[in-house]
Parts: sequence; structure tokens; C-alpha cells
Amino acid sequence: MKRAFRSVGARLNRPSPSIILATAALFVALSGGAYAALAPTTAQQAAHSPGAHWGLITRNTIGSAVGDLRSGPYGSFGTNSQPPFGTGSLGLQVSDNALSGGTPQEKVAFGNEVDFFGDQVANLTAVGYRVFQTSENAAISPGNLPNITLEIDPNVGSSSYTSMVWVPDPIPAPQLNKWSNHQSAVHQGDWYFTGSTGTTTGCNQTTMCSFSGAKAALVANQNGDGPATIYTVAISKGRDNAWVGAVDGLRINDSRYDFEAYGVNETPAQG
Repeated sequence: MKRAFRSVGARLNRPSPSIILATAALFVALSGGAYAALAPTTAQQAAHSPGAHWGLITRNTIGSAVGDLRSGPYGSFGTNSQPPFGTGSLGLQVSDNALSGGTPQEKVAFGNEVDFFGDQVANLTAVGYRVFQTSENAAISPGNLPNITLEIDPNVGSSSYTSMVWVPDPIPAPQLNKWSNHQSAVHQGDWYFTGSTGTTTGCNQTTMCSFSGAKAALVANQNGDGPATIYTVAISKGRDNAWVGAVDGLRINDSRYDFEAYGVNETPAQG
């Protein structure tokens, strides 16, 4: 009996996802250490569940600004300064002259609109990040850096919305063109509130407050509807100066958020 042969035009069985994954892993392993270091393991991919809620906050992003999970950077001019956690980071890029009209600057916000919703501002005890700041960014302005922005319900006066914004101190010259030390938003820099909350509390862009002062001003001016609560947490930049760089290790209380090319890992913060 003759064996039946499949015709050339016949449909072939599609390989299973596990075979595809195994083949890709073998290719990466044979391609050298540089590629292998960038490829997430299956365990890493499965462990970054917080990443499902992280991304561009589209209503707070203006123009063609970039907020992208990426590999590196590893420093400028041969500097061996790998990202402080893992092999990746959050890359940000905004232009100061990209849009027509009276306000040509772009804005980007990369954050989480789900996991912090309803948390009390009064319970924030640790906030901060590490940043890759270039000398070109600093030359525009020493304080030309990304912000940490919390959209909150302040319960101050009739307002149910304000942005609580951290303005970091300049990065010291020895830490330029590589990854900085941890920048604590609790002990460094200043905070302000937007809109009427800034006017009522006195913590606005003209007269900024310390972290403890901003929290105390919220409590002192609350209207009896309950404590101030968080809507969203984000890394933001704009609308002011052009900036190209990266952020990693966002800290919120006892958690650190490690930005990787494949997602966001939540790990316990130390110290």
C-alpha cells in the first residue's frame, strides 16, 4: 500500500507556543551573553503582574512625547553604569518645541491608574526614584528633571481633584551621564499642588512646600469629607524644557518598581 504524501499546498500544523518559546530561548542562548542578558525568563515574565496596570496615562500625555520601557542605558562614553535594578528602565523624551500654538512643549506621564487608587496621602512615608541625567539636560537647567506626580482627591474646599507634584533637587555633577543615587522625594526637593488646592494650602508653584509640609497643609485644610486619597501615581515630564533620559526604581512606601523592557516588577524596598 502506497504511503500518502501531503501535498505542497497542504496546511502544516502550527507549532505549539511551548515549542516557539523553547526555540526562541535556544536562539538567545546561542547568540551570546549580551542578548541573553536582555531576554526575560519565563519566571520573570510570569512575575511582573503589576506591569498590567502600568503605561502611558494618555490624558496627561501631549504631543509625540515618549514614555517607553527599554533596555539600559549603561552610561555615556564608556561609563559602566548599568540600571540600578535589572537591565532595563523607563525611557522618557519630551521636546520643548514640537507643537503649534502658544504652548509648543510636550508632556509625558507614565504611571498606574489602578493599584494606588483610594490609598491615603497621609500614609505615604517613602517616595523617590533613581534617574539617568545627562549633562545636556542639566545644561538647559540644573533642575530639568522628571517629576513624580500624584493625582489626588484633596478634599480641600470644593475641590475633588489636584495634582501633587514633586520637583527634585538638581543632580550633583559627579552623578551626571550615569545612574544617580536614590533621590528621596521625602527628604529632597519641593512639592506643590495645582489649581485651587495650591492656593488654599499655600503649597503652589510660587511657594512650594516640603513633603511633610504639603501633607500637613492638606490635613489642615480638609473640608470634612474625609482624608485626601490617591487617584494615580506617575513619572511625568513637561511642559517646560526638553529632556531625554531614563528613570528606574520608583519607590512608593515599602515597594520598589523596577522598570524592565518586558514589564514592571514590584519588589520589597530596603532601607
